[in-house]
Amino acid sequence: MGQQILIFGAAFLGSAVEATEALTIVLAVGLTRGWREPLLGTAAAIVLLVALVIAFGQLIVTTIPESALKLVVGTLLLLFGLRWLHKAVLRSAGVVAKHDEEHAYNQAVSQLGEATTRRDWVGFVLALKGVFLEGLEVVFIVIAVGGAGHGFPAAIAGGILAAIVVAAAGLVVRGPLARVPENTLKYGVGVILTSLGTFWAAEGMGASWPLDFVSILGLLAVYFLASRLAIVLIRRPAVVA
Repeated sequence: MGQQILIFGAAFLGSAVEATEALTIVLAVGLTRGWREPLLGTAAAIVLLVALVIAFGQLIVTTIPESALKLVVGTLLLLFGLRWLHKAVLRSAGVVAKHDEEHAYNQAVSQLGEATTRRDWVGFVLALKGVFLEGLEVVFIVIAVGGAGHGFPAAIAGGILAAIVVAAAGLVVRGPLARVPENTLKYGVGVILTSLGTFWAAEGMGASWPLDFVSILGLLAVYFLASRLAIVLIRRPAVVA
């Protein structure tokens, strides 16, 4: 039960981050060029993404041996999580500027205002591309988190709920979700995915963890403390005006 909850949580948080970025694009298109075409583009992207999850999710589970699945998916999940964790550490330390959804929204609006192509075509393509590309990362998270731990239902539920929550928030605010602590979410998801990846990759190589799934809690603590230490070591002093 604990493993399913962690799988659900990892899929939910990771999907929420990507869904927020996709929503920013859709809102920018819809508010500046009308809603019909961007909503159609969003729907088309969702259909494609659902088809990918159904096709590749079942293919992975039914054709790849469990040990190989854990090794491959665990390694990919580890690399994916380390990428997010690395960026989160750099942002927390002030080495890299934090991601700003409001700036991204304004930039998208500016680009749309400069477009000279047919209005409806531009809105459809931009929404389709934005939702599909961000959604690919959601698909990867759902397949990776759910596949290795036999938790596809929990992972899919987490991904779907995240999309619903973010979409509902977008309908309410009708603007960029600038108040969503995206960088904090990426930090937390990076720690979780890195820990899950380490656990499953090691199991795929034949390792046996003490206390089985409970060991992931220890990995979470290790990666979190290591990342905090890294932030302290590379933190840049604040510039005094």
